[in-house]
Parts: sequence; C-alpha cells; structure tokens
Amino acid sequence: MVEEIKYKNNLLAIIVSSKFEKEGIAFFTPNSFSQQLGYMKREKDYVIEPHVHNPVKREVVWTQEVLFIKSGKVRVDFYDEEKIYLKSRVLEKGDIILLASGGHGFEMLEESEIIEVKQGPYSGDKDKTRFEPVDSKKIQIIE
Repeated sequence: MVEEIKYKNNLLAIIVSSKFEKEGIAFFTPNSFSQQLGYMKREKDYVIEPHVHNPVKREVVWTQEVLFIKSGKVRVDFYDEEKIYLKSRVLEKGDIILLASGGHGFEMLEESEIIEVKQGPYSGDKDKTRFEPVDSKKIQIIE
C-alpha cells in the first residue's frame, strides 16, 4: 500500500507501508523531486549491471527526507507551509515515509529506531525553522 498525504494539491508526504509488494521496479516520486524513492523486487540471480553515477549539477532548494521505521511506532504530525496543524498518521516497523513539503513533527509512541536519509550537506540552523507542536488534545489520526 502506498499513500499520498496531500493538502490543497500540495504533496506533503508519501508513505510506503511495510506490506507493499510489487514485481519489478516502482518509483513513488515524480522525476522533479530532489529526493527519489523507489522499490525493487527482483528474483534470485537477477543482476543489476555495475555502473557509476555521472556528475550532474543539481540545485536543491527544499530539503526532502526519507525515514525508515526500523522498530517501534511513531506518530507523524503534518502541518502546512504556514505551520498550521492538518492531521496525523501512525507509522510502524517497516514503514517508510518521504517528507516532501510542509511541516512535520513526530512523537514516539513506543521506543523506536528510525533511519533518516536526506540531502546534504547539512546547513545547521539554516536547514529548518522550529515551531510549537499542536496541542495533544487536537491530534486527529487518519487511518
């Protein structure tokens, strides 16, 4: 299962469930995204030819990140560009999320391990603007 989280035609996130399965290769992101997310299922003895990646100059304006939930349970809170809370979603072991735009926050519902992948180089405090989270009484979890 692949789910797109949208707000006003703006793609905030792509969630790939741990249950997702498909033969061959599938990319979940548009070619224009600075962070690409894909999936491969290949049979035994399938070979990906050795290759190198060519230098291609790219300009990255917005950071996009991918989180792999290695263990535990994590609530993701989604916000629009104006830092207004929209909704929340619970991720579990094996789920993957690409955070494409808008704001987001997290609460660990269980002890959790998360692997994060995003563009670099890291710019320290220039990379993000922190803000107050939504009041816990206003959390709306979507299924």
